[in-house]
Amino acid sequence: MLYKITLIGVSILIMTSCSSLDRTSSDTSLPDHPTTQATLWVQQSAEYKAISLQTYQTALRTLAVPLVDSYWTALPSQEDNKRLPSLPPAIILDVDETVLDNSPFQARMIKQNSDFDPEAWNAWCMEAQASGIPGAAEFITFAANKGVTIFYVTNREYSVEAATRQNLIDEGFPVSETQDNIMTKGEEPGWTSSKIARRKLIEENYRVIMVFGDDLNDFIPAKNISRKEREDLVNASKTYLGERWFILPNPVYGSWDRALYDFENDLSDSDKARTLNQRLNTKN
Repeated sequence: MLYKITLIGVSILIMTSCSSLDRTSSDTSLPDHPTTQATLWVQQSAEYKAISLQTYQTALRTLAVPLVDSYWTALPSQEDNKRLPSLPPAIILDVDETVLDNSPFQARMIKQNSDFDPEAWNAWCMEAQASGIPGAAEFITFAANKGVTIFYVTNREYSVEAATRQNLIDEGFPVSETQDNIMTKGEEPGWTSSKIARRKLIEENYRVIMVFGDDLNDFIPAKNISRKEREDLVNASKTYLGERWFILPNPVYGSWDRALYDFENDLSDSDKARTLNQRLNTKN
């Protein structure tokens, strides 16, 4: 009898161990998703936080200069504007991955082995759970207290603007109570994913002294142009970088990613893999 009980006990132990191993294996298997490493870097690396703090602290140290130099502008289209000295100062900031961190949404997509889904994205925005990018709220609040008007120019949909406003307030960002300084996609006719029209409207009434973003299109039109043309734009604008333009790192998504495939959106997985292999520069 003791022998039978022992065998039963061993069997139960083995079954429990196997079940435990199965759960462990399942829990520790890393999703095969192209953004896993990039998302982990954003969420877990001290370096990401350091770069974000460095960006906003550099801007804070620079801010005194454009506040006293009435001809200072961050928009090339304003440089010849004779009204420039009479215009009040303003700062333009993108929202996603510039002032708000949406990496938890991307982590959800990874765990679900899913690509970007607009409905899921809007649902995430409605949750208003995004954390502030390190250093952003402190700098923007400081600038606002110095009399600078803040504009958040975002490609979030107008339908999630109220939730976005609440998220910004909850994270300590200054949001105007007297004017709509959150400019969303689709809010007005002509406000498409291109931010040109919105920047143009701001520059008619303000001297834009700084621009912040995580994508080249947050600063200058760069849609559907080649990688070489994008590099040329950066080289032509390098005097703006670190003084007037401040770009935050975003290894997860952006126009840089689409530029890798020359903006060909219908490539198969094998074609994408072949293209990426060709893009890897081994210097031999």
